[in-house]
Amino acid sequence: MARIAHLSDIHFGAHDPKVVRATEAWLEEHRPDLVIISGDFTQRARIDQFREASAYLNRLRAAGFQTLVVPGNHDISLYDIARRFGAPLRRYKRYIDNDLCPWFENDELAVLGINTARSLTIKDGRINRDQMTIIHERFQKVAAHKTRILVTHHPLFAMPIGEGGELTEAVGRHDDAVRSVCEAGVHIALAGHFHRTYAEAARKMVENAGSALVIQAGTATSTRFRNNELQSFNWLHVACNNDLELQVIAWDGEHFRRGNHVRYTFEQDNWHARPVVTHDPIPVEEDHRLSAL
Repeated sequence: MARIAHLSDIHFGAHDPKVVRATEAWLEEHRPDLVIISGDFTQRARIDQFREASAYLNRLRAAGFQTLVVPGNHDISLYDIARRFGAPLRRYKRYIDNDLCPWFENDELAVLGINTARSLTIKDGRINRDQMTIIHERFQKVAAHKTRILVTHHPLFAMPIGEGGELTEAVGRHDDAVRSVCEAGVHIALAGHFHRTYAEAARKMVENAGSALVIQAGTATSTRFRNNELQSFNWLHVACNNDLELQVIAWDGEHFRRGNHVRYTFEQDNWHARPVVTHDPIPVEEDHRLSAL
């Protein structure tokens, strides 16, 4: 069984230092096989913010964690127009990771990260045709028994987690992106961006979307809340590519605690969700951080 910690939107420059330290302590205690951070390392792509984010990432790596990371729209300068269009991700590459299509593979998993952040959009994301080719080529070579996971900052699908429950924006070239994910046989699509936790079968959002399970992470360490949802990250236990458990690790104001916990199994051509009883859950009336199937 592979254990994955999925963090997102850590936003150094608008972060809570106490929560940052708590994520490190939690990861050190539970020792995931892979730590994924799906973008927005900084608040305004400033050097001091990248340095703080880099120090955080380096501490995780020094502790022995395998990491896979992608940039977010906040990692591109908003107000420095010359930098925004001339070298939008130069600081990200210098301080975080030079690889914008990171790859991780072991005996159980094959994980690909794709950069969806763009200079021309303030907050929305896009996938280009070269990236779609990479998705197809990388996963084409993966053994059938492995779980294929795609990581982006912006979700590929429009989903009902916006303010008031309206649909969020999907990435640019949405139809082509969905087709690529379907053809590549992606089992799990991880993303962030909206600071809301959510999970749903892709085919319930878009026709002909394949068999992917879409999983959104909240903000792990920032103070930029949506709908009063405090900091959280996702904890995945992947037994195989049709059987996994997803648990929200939620901040209660003092500590990270185990929140809503759901087992997902792919049976009869669809994902099915079953709640898992935990020993230390946040009461369900206090934690609505997982909109499950």
